[in-house]
Amino acid sequence: MIYPPVRRMSVDAQRRNFLRAAGAVAVAGALPPWSNMAAAATREEFTPDVEIELVARPDELQILPGRTTGVWHYAGRVLKGPADAVQTIAGSYAGPIFRLKTGQKVRIRFKNQIPQPSIVHWHGLIVPEQMDGHPRHAVAPGGEYLYEFEVRNRAGTYWFHPHPHGLTGTQVYGGLAGLFIVSDDEESAAQLPSGERDISIVLADRTFDAANQLVYEGAMGGGMMGGMTGFFGERILANGRPSLSFPAAAGAYRLRLLNGSNSRIYRIVRSDRKPLVAIGADGGLLAAPETKPFVVLGPAERAELWIDFHDESAGSRIALVAEPLDFGGPGMGMMGGMMGGMMGQGRGRATQPAAPQPFALFTVSRNGDRQVLPPRLSELAPIIAPQGTQRREFAITLGRMRWGINGRTFEMNGVAPDEEIRFGETEVWEFSNRTSMMAMPHPMHVHAVQFRVLERIGTPSGLDGLRSGFLDSGLKDTVLVLPGERVRVLLSFKDYRGLFLYHCHNLVHEDMGMMRNFRVT
Repeated sequence: MIYPPVRRMSVDAQRRNFLRAAGAVAVAGALPPWSNMAAAATREEFTPDVEIELVARPDELQILPGRTTGVWHYAGRVLKGPADAVQTIAGSYAGPIFRLKTGQKVRIRFKNQIPQPSIVHWHGLIVPEQMDGHPRHAVAPGGEYLYEFEVRNRAGTYWFHPHPHGLTGTQVYGGLAGLFIVSDDEESAAQLPSGERDISIVLADRTFDAANQLVYEGAMGGGMMGGMTGFFGERILANGRPSLSFPAAAGAYRLRLLNGSNSRIYRIVRSDRKPLVAIGADGGLLAAPETKPFVVLGPAERAELWIDFHDESAGSRIALVAEPLDFGGPGMGMMGGMMGGMMGQGRGRATQPAAPQPFALFTVSRNGDRQVLPPRLSELAPIIAPQGTQRREFAITLGRMRWGINGRTFEMNGVAPDEEIRFGETEVWEFSNRTSMMAMPHPMHVHAVQFRVLERIGTPSGLDGLRSGFLDSGLKDTVLVLPGERVRVLLSFKDYRGLFLYHCHNLVHEDMGMMRNFRVT
């Protein structure tokens, strides 16, 4: 068994990195192998509607022709509740897909069977502090962690992935990621496509060596520039495969997309260049459908699309294409040109950026009933900051070749005075991306909330065309902040008190320490 990912460093260096990560977990006070199981016994009685076992384990799968590829894989099974609460993706390391309803109580028994400390973060879900997957709760190999929480989110496409400090990028790249799809009554009333017409796709770029094994150059293995820009794989995969094909009825489909890449940003288009119709963002349905020439997805962002083939002739072949975005060039700062050339770097050498990838091919071959796109999808409150709202600025900073936030990097339990939040407050946070040394986009993610985008200020003229591809009108938990931009978002901290994270979701940057705690008290 070849364990992923292969990193371009010596075996001794890999061992030292592993021991450093394991030591960080121990210093942070991580519990022994059974983790919080004993603590759970002392908590108030929790009766789950659904109980799931989730195991992170090594596996080998056929991804490319030739040798199988060593991956890390989440395996899930239902212990209690409806069997369709967990859906596997056959022949793929991607997934599984959890399907739950708003208001359901879920218990998830996580077992860590990979050779690194790990913990699971429920990305976009609003859960208590102990259930959020903070790095200080990471469990050692062979350890377990018990999650118990009520699903409070509205219907939407959320996901889950590891969150140990310094190792998140490695483990996500190895294959550990799955979708967490929530449904509710409002969504049901919209009567959107369902069943085989509700399709979920996770996009992720990967680099393989000559033996078909994964190669990853993260914060510790990519050298100075690799760590500064992120990691950009040479191939784009969909659900862990080179491409997907669907025999399509001449009707409407609901397509859920997640950018599960560590660093790469995509522009999603149709191969026939017809407009896309967006119906949902990170936190669920938009208020109304929005017609877009394309959709831009930074790492961790999601989009839901309405794809209608009713007017296509039988035999038509229409693909969705992921176009990797390169942010190098004029106006991107004194290191922008170098950074742009590195965007396609795969193995410590300059290569061409990954080519546009048709990742989902639909062949229209069956008759289907016309389904009407609802003019209204959901009720969303107006995006207005109340008068007197607390405002905070979080500037993206660069010092000693390390990305930071307000000049700080990650401390396992550290919270600065301007990171203390009053429970129940609504605030405006401004993410400012105006570093002069190396201008590049940063996908900023906040735990424990869904937020609204108020405005973008200072977008460079060469990048302002991308605005038409953002889904800023919906509920968000991750926002792509372009070079030179200030993005203001509206957040309400009304659900749980505790210690939570905010960070860049370029996972190389996150692992380098571009992550901070905030405390709701």
